[in-house]
Amino acid sequence: MPRPDTSRPQICDYEGSNYRTEFWESSGRVYEDQVERLALRKLLPAAGGRRLLEIGAGFGRLTGEYARYDQVVLLDYSLSQLQYAQEQLGRSSRFIYVAADAYRLPFRPGVFDGATMIRVLHHMADPAAVLTQVRRCLAPDATFILEHANKRNLKSMLRYALKKQTWNPHTQEPVEFVELNFDFHPEHIRRLLRETGFDLRQRIPVSYLRVEWLKENLPTGLLVGIDAIMQHSHLLYAPSIFTKSIAQSGTANHLTAETIFASPNGGGELVIEDDVIRCKQSGQQWQIRDGIYDFKAPLD
Repeated sequence: MPRPDTSRPQICDYEGSNYRTEFWESSGRVYEDQVERLALRKLLPAAGGRRLLEIGAGFGRLTGEYARYDQVVLLDYSLSQLQYAQEQLGRSSRFIYVAADAYRLPFRPGVFDGATMIRVLHHMADPAAVLTQVRRCLAPDATFILEHANKRNLKSMLRYALKKQTWNPHTQEPVEFVELNFDFHPEHIRRLLRETGFDLRQRIPVSYLRVEWLKENLPTGLLVGIDAIMQHSHLLYAPSIFTKSIAQSGTANHLTAETIFASPNGGGELVIEDDVIRCKQSGQQWQIRDGIYDFKAPLD
């Protein structure tokens, strides 16, 4: 069995979970799905690009939105989520499936000209470390679309005013309201993006109408239409905020799919032999499992 790694923050693992079936397919979240897609389409560059990294791709819910990119690398910590995505999207040179830890991305610097991270940051105890990893993998002027759960949302402000919650939604420190579930103040995220080498260009508030009574009693199309209008308001009080940033400086590496990888433990050069990935420097090895590059833990 792989030895536990105590040198990184705790990771939220969706391995074997019912996230797809229970959270998305059976829980009335059509409204959330549609308004998130609207925001994503507004922020994605019209020209697309060569290679995009989808961090926290899960079962591939949003992968279809990246059609303008020649290649999409779906990265998630859960093998089972990626296996389902692979079943739906198929095996081809256009999609690369990678099971890995976002705190230690197994890629060379500058190999992506786009990246997205949707519904992921709220599980990160050290968001600055993750953003630093993302920035390292991006070429100069690459587009990075990040979504984060908003601490300063209308519901939390009302609950705080009525003394029904103890934490202050107006202060900038993150709040962990459930284990490994964090809300972030928009200005805290702005600062983190700047400090990790990103130029924040645009922010969109999303899911203003995420209220069960509204979703049960009003047509989804009406809710989506209202949300689409409110996304232009620039009023950052919605439960979710989508941001668009541009990577600053660095170098671009236009490599083939087989050579974009590097050791997640130090960045050493890798060689692929059959279904085994080996680091030349350390000798560590990882497995390719039915077309999925598994960097979750090295082989014994």
